[in-house]
Amino acid sequence: MTPDPIPPTIEWSDGHVRIIDQRRLPGELVFLDIATVEDLCDAISTLAVRGAPALGVAGAMGVALAAVTGADVREAAAHIVATRPTAVNLAWGVERALAAADPVAEAQRLAAEDVARNRSLGAYGAELLPDGARVYTHCNAGALACVGYGTALGVVRAAHEVGRRPTCWVGETRPALQGARLTAWELDRLGIPATLVADVMAGSLMASGDVDCVVVGADRIAANGDVANKVGTYGLAVLARHHGVPLYVAAPTSTVDLACPTGAGIPIERRPTREVTELAGARIAPDGMEAENRAFDVTPAELVSAIVTEQGVATAPYGPALAALVAEAQG
Repeated sequence: MTPDPIPPTIEWSDGHVRIIDQRRLPGELVFLDIATVEDLCDAISTLAVRGAPALGVAGAMGVALAAVTGADVREAAAHIVATRPTAVNLAWGVERALAAADPVAEAQRLAAEDVARNRSLGAYGAELLPDGARVYTHCNAGALACVGYGTALGVVRAAHEVGRRPTCWVGETRPALQGARLTAWELDRLGIPATLVADVMAGSLMASGDVDCVVVGADRIAANGDVANKVGTYGLAVLARHHGVPLYVAAPTSTVDLACPTGAGIPIERRPTREVTELAGARIAPDGMEAENRAFDVTPAELVSAIVTEQGVATAPYGPALAALVAEAQG
């Protein structure tokens, strides 16, 4: 069997957690071995590991680390959940491991399930893409945002694997440049044609008829279908609606938060302002300039054309459709 061109983002290895250090990409592929909950929380908060599905598994593995190192498991769990408040998968993974008799086995099971879920999600999503689809992507919702395969990029990857010849416009995704650094790196490894563009070009590309659809991931989906994703997604959704371009959200059912009625209840993480005032460590704004750094925004359900999960595709009205898919996933 041909090895996957992208190694696992996160895995349990000999009593510790091994992750790809995404801060070092695309310059070099480096792995970090993490042996303490404190170091795992630092890796999460500094974006060494990121992406909702990957954070779900990281949460479970953090509980496993606490269990094997003799740390206070409940205290460790609370610390882990607090690192990234918007991504509901993080708390989901923590709770799954806390409820398990063997947290290590549960974390490993969740890791294996993640890849299987993403392959299923990708297959459903690929059916939405026409042959030769020109797909606009935002942030990184590929293998690096999961244990493997990807959600939004999993849709593109699945279409590529069945010969539908998709190509990607890769939005750079300021301020942390996950599109330029991570999505572009993944697509290059997968051999999927891609072109990097500045975020501000999205509207122009849609106006000239060069975008067939927008496919993004999600960090939390409210019960009514409102979607929290990387900041800038809302603007893309408005542009897509204006130009008649469908916007698809690809995420596992674990990202659906049925306890959150609407997007208004989703907490939005504020990150360090230096991510805005600096670029690759160099100051780009005057000293003393104030900056706002909201990591996510919320796209209203009415701007979403469909939500793709491992259980199938939900369309409006999203409330009953999402509830049914979550129930099917649970059992």
